[in-house]
Amino acid sequence: MTAKPDDIRPGPRNLITDVAGLRVGNAENWLALTGTTVILPEEPAVAAVEIGGGAPGSRETAALDAANLVEQVHAVVLSGGSVFGLDAASSVVIELSKRGVGFTFGAQPVPCPVVPSAILFDIMNGGAKWPDKEPPYRDLGLEALKAAKTEFEIGNKGAGLGAIAGRLKGGLGSASARWRDFTVGAIVAVNSVGSCVIPGTARLWARDLALGDEMGPDTPRDGARPDTSPLADSKFEPKPLQNTTIAVVATDAILSRIEAKRFAVMARDGMARAIRPIHTPFDGDTVFALSTGRKPLPEQHSLGVAALGSIAADTLTRAIGRALWAAETAGGFTGYREKFRL
Repeated sequence: MTAKPDDIRPGPRNLITDVAGLRVGNAENWLALTGTTVILPEEPAVAAVEIGGGAPGSRETAALDAANLVEQVHAVVLSGGSVFGLDAASSVVIELSKRGVGFTFGAQPVPCPVVPSAILFDIMNGGAKWPDKEPPYRDLGLEALKAAKTEFEIGNKGAGLGAIAGRLKGGLGSASARWRDFTVGAIVAVNSVGSCVIPGTARLWARDLALGDEMGPDTPRDGARPDTSPLADSKFEPKPLQNTTIAVVATDAILSRIEAKRFAVMARDGMARAIRPIHTPFDGDTVFALSTGRKPLPEQHSLGVAALGSIAADTLTRAIGRALWAAETAGGFTGYREKFRL
């Protein structure tokens, strides 16, 4: 069947790096079961953020408010490690400045990169931590930055290495979508209180939005329990800062800061299609939006933003499903494929 101009299809890699101008680097510490992911634009990118969870951990998010000075960012960092993981962005800032990347004013001698960051809690995932040592995140941030490229792996990689999704092993996921001349991509580290699986089945909540076999073979809804507890299959006794799904959505469309904000707001709903419950008091769910500004929107900008925001939500849902499909058993938490023998 011939594709129509409005058909949605994955990009060639089915990764966020199908958006022209983006690279991604991952770094892991397998002893501590934690890691960091860096999203690196080739040129400064217009950015926005939308925070939906009740326990976020972040850096430089206030700078992205449209009422404030900063219009573009130089990288985004997603990391495990809770508050310690915020340190990963520090090494990224320093290295980018050494490369001459960042804002300068007049005779200012040192470029100042803007690098927003969000973290997830993976300190109780079975890995060895650092009571008598320095946390690994400065090293992980630098390593991930130096590893940035267009091809990267998902699953137990980067910020997804130590992630746990409900009662299953979480992970890093990514997906992309082409629509007309535009590309939308998403990358996400899934470490949610909520479950990504429909209660009573082996079917991912995200599966209805899968394109092709990106989440493996289809699984039936038979046996689904629509009357089940709202916390069914979620983490036992969730506590603040022990969870969070953190993501970046991106497009090559030219967006203003206000349009990027709406893009992020719409994209956030992709989490609700893939995780139940979502945005709880115990999650720090955060979505960054990036515009690499390669292609102008049609004259009716708002319609274009609405279309791209809808695609971004679906793409984020798919990225979450792909994270669960790719994640493997680690730290005593079973991977989705092993759990359901898929």
